[in-house]
Amino acid sequence: MKLDYRKTFFIGFGFLASSLAWSLYNAYVPTMLEERFALSTTVIGTVMTIDNFFGLIFQPAVGVLSDRTHSRFGHRMPWIMIGLPICAILFAIIPMMYTLAGMMAILIGFNFVMSLWRSPVIALMPDVTPRPLRSKANGVINLMGGIGSILAFFVGGELSKRDPTNESAFLMGTIIMLISLVMLVVFIREPSALPRGYKKDPAILAAWQDQRRKRIDEQHRIKMEAKANSKHMSRWEILKAELFALSPGELRSLVFILIAIFFWFSGFNAIETFFTLYAVNVLDLSAGAGTQMLTVFSLAFVAFAIPAGIIGSKIGRKRTILIGLAGLTLVFVPILFLENQLILTVLLAIGGLFWACVNINSLPMVVELATKDKIGSFTGYYYFFSFSAAILAPITFGAIRDLTDNYSLLFVFSCTAFFLAFISMLFVKHGEVSPEDAAAVKS
Repeated sequence: MKLDYRKTFFIGFGFLASSLAWSLYNAYVPTMLEERFALSTTVIGTVMTIDNFFGLIFQPAVGVLSDRTHSRFGHRMPWIMIGLPICAILFAIIPMMYTLAGMMAILIGFNFVMSLWRSPVIALMPDVTPRPLRSKANGVINLMGGIGSILAFFVGGELSKRDPTNESAFLMGTIIMLISLVMLVVFIREPSALPRGYKKDPAILAAWQDQRRKRIDEQHRIKMEAKANSKHMSRWEILKAELFALSPGELRSLVFILIAIFFWFSGFNAIETFFTLYAVNVLDLSAGAGTQMLTVFSLAFVAFAIPAGIIGSKIGRKRTILIGLAGLTLVFVPILFLENQLILTVLLAIGGLFWACVNINSLPMVVELATKDKIGSFTGYYYFFSFSAAILAPITFGAIRDLTDNYSLLFVFSCTAFFLAFISMLFVKHGEVSPEDAAAVKS
């Protein structure tokens, strides 16, 4: 088994479209809300969390539903083929809204539809990638996402300078989203999708229909057996069988890795949200200088995305994540005592490398525990905990800062979160590549 970099690259267009859209959205929607409608910072912050709340509610459900979707295009592509173009159109309309009611209607619609195709597009990678190669593949996917963010910041920034209404920047985002959809539809075919050549050879279509019928019958048989056995099972046992289909040890590992995901995304989101304010209030820098320092962290993450996946494949995902968490903690502790901008920038860049070790290998560990018919569901669990962190961490640190009036506690908060994630990961015993799969890769 070798990673098909070409196919993975084309799958990455889905993540590129998502990352580009969110980067433009987060960069310019707050300024439009403030300049056009004179909203308070609190209200703007509330509006900007709509995507996290929708992701928390809808993405896990959509992951489960996409597992149960059977179509000629596969499990995931129907959701992507419907959701992505609707999002692209709504995205272009956002800067054209000059009434608050119209703007909120478009923003809510955009966030809702985004939550319907984001889980399926991420689940495409584990669907078409063998288990032992998913860390490498996730590195490629995140590299593509990084390219999307870079396009948003540089190309979108230049367009925004020339067109202060931001219509050109958002139209650019719409065009790239539609191009990404074309790339996915043309070059990616799910294993469960109707095979090529079925129009010329009726036998191919008949074989596919027979396989699909068998899959549906098997799922129905398992469901009926579970229902028959449920008379002798507790409610928790029934829920565990229906949602997870894991052994007690695997379920324990899933719970601890999801707790770890919550903690490390709490640490990351706190820094992402408040670092600019930290730079202004503690380091006496401008907001622009603070943003540039944090950009170094993101660029280092993108540059190390593929190497982090390769390292995870070589020495193990858990070990790579533990190294990343320990490295993040060790790198960020000195920031508590330093104010030199150059040294801090270097430390942030090193932190970006360690963050890649954590982030790139986390989703593959979660979906490694899933059977083929539950990959979308487990992708949803991953996003449930990461979005929970994205909602709760900024609120929690914001409350801590308000009580103490001290932005210096930012890295104390984040290092504590990374340390708790490290402790949680020590209890994870599953999620690595099996010895048989590892041997298959080496051979």
